[in-house]
Amino acid sequence: MFQHLNNIETAFKHVRLFTMVVVVVCAALCGFTIYYCMSRLSQAAEKIYVLADGKAYGAEISTRTDNLPVEARDHVSRFHELFFTLSPDEKAIEARVASAFYMADRSAKEAYDALKENGYFAAVIAGNVSQELKVDSVQVNTSTFPYYFRFYGRQRIIRPSVILTRSLVTEGYLRDVDRSDHNSHGLLIERWVTLDNRDILTEKR
Repeated sequence: MFQHLNNIETAFKHVRLFTMVVVVVCAALCGFTIYYCMSRLSQAAEKIYVLADGKAYGAEISTRTDNLPVEARDHVSRFHELFFTLSPDEKAIEARVASAFYMADRSAKEAYDALKENGYFAAVIAGNVSQELKVDSVQVNTSTFPYYFRFYGRQRIIRPSVILTRSLVTEGYLRDVDRSDHNSHGLLIERWVTLDNRDILTEKR
């Protein structure tokens, strides 16, 4: 009889141990399933879908820091293209420069006023001159604020008789501002100065 009781007690211990192992495994499995599902939901929440031509394209949300170097370079390039691309049309010049003013502080306005006072824009209009800008490179240091940048490009000045190519090197700083329709990157150029703007090539037409 005692042997029978011992066998029952041993069997009960085995059953209890097996039950505890099953409970622990189930709890671990449930915990892993919940964690995996939450992580997948979090990843799904960071994706947006853009519809174009009836097709859905996935896009991921990223922080401002992730895109800052790209946005800063594009902001600087776009500002210089607006400011230095000219046509012999007063209204066109004013419209492009006005758009550039939204992207920079008063240093851009001061540069424009100096050029205007020296008759630069009047000469462009009177001489039927077109001016194009080619961006070579933009260097931006986003590790310290405000963000220092240096712009390298070439101006192509097309006159009735010659085409003049000039180097253009400028520098300045960028600071964060609110995004708007006029300033989609939410950056503002400060302390903008021209370091080099010399003739490098003259071609006859």
